[in-house]
Amino acid sequence: MPSNEQRRAAAKRKLERQLARRAERARRRKQLTIAGSALGVVVVVAAGVGIYFLTRGDDNSTKSADSSTTTSADASLSNTPKAAPPPAAKPKAATVSCTYRDGGQAAKPVHKPDKTQVSTSGSPKVSIDSTRGPIGITLNPAESPCTVNSFESLIAQHFYDKTSCHRLSTEGLQMLQCGDPMGNGQGGPGYMFDNEYPTDQIAKGDTEAAQNPVLYKRGVIAMANAGPDRTTGQGTNGSQFFLMFGDSPLPPQYTIFGTIDQAGLATLDKVAKAGDDHSMDSSAGGGKPNLPITFNSVTVS
Repeated sequence: MPSNEQRRAAAKRKLERQLARRAERARRRKQLTIAGSALGVVVVVAAGVGIYFLTRGDDNSTKSADSSTTTSADASLSNTPKAAPPPAAKPKAATVSCTYRDGGQAAKPVHKPDKTQVSTSGSPKVSIDSTRGPIGITLNPAESPCTVNSFESLIAQHFYDKTSCHRLSTEGLQMLQCGDPMGNGQGGPGYMFDNEYPTDQIAKGDTEAAQNPVLYKRGVIAMANAGPDRTTGQGTNGSQFFLMFGDSPLPPQYTIFGTIDQAGLATLDKVAKAGDDHSMDSSAGGGKPNLPITFNSVTVS
């Protein structure tokens, strides 16, 4: 039987472990919370009238998907937390049911996807003819079928043609943000839908796993969002997305739905090298690309 001294030592070790875990969680929150802390967020559009973020800004401006707030990307890569890639996706059924909800005013006259029963097979190819060079994307319906279905529908309706990428971040988060026909971070398709991979790999109620950063690797394309709608808890994805040209740690709350080819990465590197105009306000990071980039046309095959 352990002595009183042994029990006290064990209790002390347990307390030290608890304090260390709390300190680590606090450190991660500080690094990931942008408007009030360190690591950057990426602004993206919410359902036509709001702005999607990679991480939330202040509480007053993110009450719903229709809120508008800017975000920050002002931490250097050397200060970003260590992160592992997201877990491998669990296999989905051959066909899944997708739900697209009305939300906001469409920036262009488009409708929600016609298909709601969506296949998880195949690897559709997207070709973006941009003013700075080609960008090829291979979509991944096995992991994010509803996102791929929405993206293909918007492409077929020419939603992305003649649109510019309005935001570049080269510090902390390394991405080019596109998908808004208005070119100012305020435009969307007039509907919203839920997150898929890697969010769907997290057990419901596991708030710690939902906030722990994972590595969004160079070469992925992912949606951005404003987090769950505070009234309904539903997802707030729309039309805007970010093209990752550098590894970036983020909470696993932004749907990865494809990969960028080498020619596309070369195009992104060229835009990134020119930097941005730092036009976002003090609570935001990045700005408009110094080397403007517009999508002449976007096609899928």
